[in-house]
Amino acid sequence: MVYLIFWGVIFVATVIAEAMSMQLVSIWFAFGAAGAFCATLADWGFTAQLTVFVLVSGLLLLITRPLLKKLRVKHTPPMNAEKGIGETAVVIEEIDPERGTGRARQGGVDWMAVSETGVVIPVNSIVIISQIDGAKLIVRPEHLS
Repeated sequence: MVYLIFWGVIFVATVIAEAMSMQLVSIWFAFGAAGAFCATLADWGFTAQLTVFVLVSGLLLLITRPLLKKLRVKHTPPMNAEKGIGETAVVIEEIDPERGTGRARQGGVDWMAVSETGVVIPVNSIVIISQIDGAKLIVRPEHLS
């Protein structure tokens, strides 16, 4: 009777943990506990119950986890830096690679800017953002696109 309660508590605890996480973290242990519960009903000893728990949990984990990893949709939203790539910006300080100057404004935010092609880009030019490196825009003149 004690083992029935023990495996029942393990089963309920793992189902609750799974319901709270929804990450397929403990569902295998719930099935293992159900198997051990059945072994208890069959009047198997605790060692056999524990073996059933470990085997069922382990086998389900080994079989289903790789499959579920492949089926899981990986949606990673673009980061703010990636969102600006391909958009335009306005040069607010001449971009000159030799002098190390250059600033551009995109979406109301001022950025340090570097010419992708190495050319000098004058103030008020429209540039295309080709890359974002930290707080620096790598740009090219719009007319070269």
